[in-house]
Amino acid sequence: MRILGLDIGEKNIGVAVSDPSGLIAQGLDVIERKNWKKDLQRIRHFLKEYKVKEIVLGLPRNMDGTLGIKAREILEFKEKIDKAVDVKVTTWDERLTTVAAQRTLLEADVSRKGRKKVIDKLAAVFILEGYLRYKQRTTDKGKDV
Repeated sequence: MRILGLDIGEKNIGVAVSDPSGLIAQGLDVIERKNWKKDLQRIRHFLKEYKVKEIVLGLPRNMDGTLGIKAREILEFKEKIDKAVDVKVTTWDERLTTVAAQRTLLEADVSRKGRKKVIDKLAAVFILEGYLRYKQRTTDKGKDV
């Protein structure tokens, strides 16, 4: 079952997808946000192309775990997308994913211009990887591994 990971920003939406086994996350694209209708059209394209069964949205919690303005905007986005698609929509704590993505790109010596192009996609990969690890741990509980 494939899962789509989304890092929702004001200007862009980073997109990642899992492999069919749900173990590995791969960056797909960065959607330049235009309006709800066009953003939804692009998301639906990925749902159809990759036969996605679940969407995980990064939820930017404050460091103390509370929800700020940005998190509330994501929850509003979740409500809208819940009504617009026929797949499960989940949120995942995305604290520090953008920081981790920036650090990874800096360590890889990617130029400022290059980082700007891929940061949202890489953040979506980190969000999805965290969620996939969680799902794997909860699935493995009770199994002999």
